[in-house]
Amino acid sequence: MARGAKFTLKDYRALAGIRRGMRQFLEFSAEAARSAGLTPAQHQALLAIKGMTGPVTVGTLAAWLGIRHHSAVGLVDRLAKAKLVIRIPDPQDRRRMCLNLTPRADAKLAALSQVHRAELRRFSAALAPLLDILR
Repeated sequence: MARGAKFTLKDYRALAGIRRGMRQFLEFSAEAARSAGLTPAQHQALLAIKGMTGPVTVGTLAAWLGIRHHSAVGLVDRLAKAKLVIRIPDPQDRRRMCLNLTPRADAKLAALSQVHRAELRRFSAALAPLLDILR
């Protein structure tokens, strides 16, 4: 579809299908996290900590997740209590604490990532024709 061109009914249906698929994937992800004994927010935090480059602090985690700092503090406190995250003093600035995953968190995240990759492959196959409509 050319920039500035009017949307057709087919375009609207494609957009609706994409949004529906995204909602279904998010529901899948939330249920997979709960099945692994995590909240969806905990799963997102573990994935962010594992995937971010450089030292991860509560502040950088909050920014990555798009949440307020105090909400990230509570999330990290719950992860630490569950023995999924440890706080380590930052070697560059001992006042800051860096977040690292525990082996238990790594195992949970690896298992969740496997099922997410499989679901994303299925989702991307269903999404590709809808995206083609909008090009």
